[in-house]
Amino acid sequence: MYVSLRDKPAGDAPPAAGRVVARRVSSTVVLLGVVSLLTDVSSEMVASIMPLYLTAVVGLSPAAYGFWDGIYQGVSAVVRIAGGYAADRREHPKLVAVLGYGVSALSRIAMLPAQGFAAITAVTTADRLGKGLRTAPRDALIAASSPPESLGRSFGVHRALDTFGAALGPLVAFALLWTVPGSYDSVFVVSFGFATAGLAVLLLLVPNLRTATGTAAGAGDVRSEERSDEDGRSRADPRPARAKRAPDGKARVGLRRVVREISGRKLRRPLLAAGLLGLLTVGDGFIYLSLQDRDDFAALYFPLLYIGTNAVYLVLAVPFGRLADRVGRARVLIGGHLALVAGYLLAARPSGGLVSTLAVLALLGTFYAATDGVLPALISRLVPAETRGSGIAAAQTVVALARFAASLGFGILWQLTGRGAALLVVAAALLAAIPAAAWLLRGISHERKVGTA
Repeated sequence: MYVSLRDKPAGDAPPAAGRVVARRVSSTVVLLGVVSLLTDVSSEMVASIMPLYLTAVVGLSPAAYGFWDGIYQGVSAVVRIAGGYAADRREHPKLVAVLGYGVSALSRIAMLPAQGFAAITAVTTADRLGKGLRTAPRDALIAASSPPESLGRSFGVHRALDTFGAALGPLVAFALLWTVPGSYDSVFVVSFGFATAGLAVLLLLVPNLRTATGTAAGAGDVRSEERSDEDGRSRADPRPARAKRAPDGKARVGLRRVVREISGRKLRRPLLAAGLLGLLTVGDGFIYLSLQDRDDFAALYFPLLYIGTNAVYLVLAVPFGRLADRVGRARVLIGGHLALVAGYLLAARPSGGLVSTLAVLALLGTFYAATDGVLPALISRLVPAETRGSGIAAAQTVVALARFAASLGFGILWQLTGRGAALLVVAAALLAAIPAAAWLLRGISHERKVGTA
C-alpha cells in the first residue's frame, strides 16, 4: 500500500501509461482512517460493555434489550440522508462530518450522569444520530479522493484503521475493568478522551475537499463513464453530468435531483438487496450474549469477544477490498452474508467451547470485512459525483432501518423460543434470502474503469 503525498481529485485526467495508481491510497483516506480509529476506540469501549451491563446489571429482558439494540442499530437512519444531502449541497462534507463526530464525543461524557434505561437510551440515541450524520460525508470524502479503480482498496484501508480502533476499544475497557472492577465511569471518561482526540485530527489535519467540481466529473460519476444494462453489459452514455450553478459559480444540488437519483433504477435493486439482507442481520450484542449464555464464561471477559471479531475484520478488510475491486463488489458482499449464516449456525449450538467461540468471532469478522466497506464502494459508482453523499447515505439508511427491525424481531423471538431456536430461524431465513439478493445485484459491479477502451 502506498500513501500519496497530496490529494488529487478523482476526476482528473487519466494517469500516464504504466503508472500504477491502483496501488496508491490518498493521505486523506489515511487521515480519515486515523479519525475513525480514535473514534472507534471510544465507541467500542462503551459498546463492548453495554449488552452485559444492560442485561446483567440493569436487568433488561431479551425483548427489552432488543429494543435498545434496535435504537443503537437503526436510529442513525433518521439523519443519514440529511447528512449526505447537506454534504452534497455544501460540497464540503468535512463540515457536516465535524458536527456528527462532535455530537458523538459529547454523548460519551453524558453517560456519566445517565441512570436507568430511559436516560441511557437517550444518550445512545444522541451518539447514533451523530454517527448517522457523519458517516455518508466521511465516505463521500474517501470516494472523492480515490481513483475509481481502487475504491474497494481505499475503503478497505479506511475500514482496517477503523477496525484497529474497534479492536483496541474493548481491550482498553477490559483493562480498566480489570484494574477497577465495576468502574464503568472510568470507561466513559477515557472514552470521551479518545473521541475528543479523533475530532481534533479531523478539524486540524483532514483537508476540506470539495466532492464535486463544476463539471461534476468524479470517480463515481456514472454519467460520464459507463452504464450497465440489466444483463450486466456496459454501454457508453455520452450525456455529460450537469449540476445547477449558483451565482458564485459553484455547483448546487437540488433536493429534487437527490430524490430522483436515490429512487432511480440504478439504485433501486441494490437498495432492495441491502434492505433484505439487513432485515436478517442480528446485532453483534445478541451473538455475544448467546455465547455468554451457552458457555457461561466470566463477565469480565465479555469485552474480549469484540476484540476477536474486530481482529479478524482488521486482517481481512484490505484484502477483501482488493478482492472486491477485482471480482466484483456484489459477489464479495454476498459471500460475506454466507459467512454470517455459518456464524449463526455455530452460535446456535447447545454447547460450544473455545474453538467454537473463536470460529463464531472469525466468521463475524469475515462478514464485516466483506460488507462494511464494500457496500459504499459499490454504491459510490452508481451515482454522479455531486450526489455521491446522498447515494451512500440512502444505502446506509436502508441498512440501519432494516437492522432496527431485525433487533426488535430477534429480541422477541429469543424471548419466545430461546436463543438457539431463534438463531436457527434467522440463519434459515438469511440462507433463503441470499439467492434473491444475488439476483437483485446481478450485473451491478460490471462498470468499466475510467480511461479504459
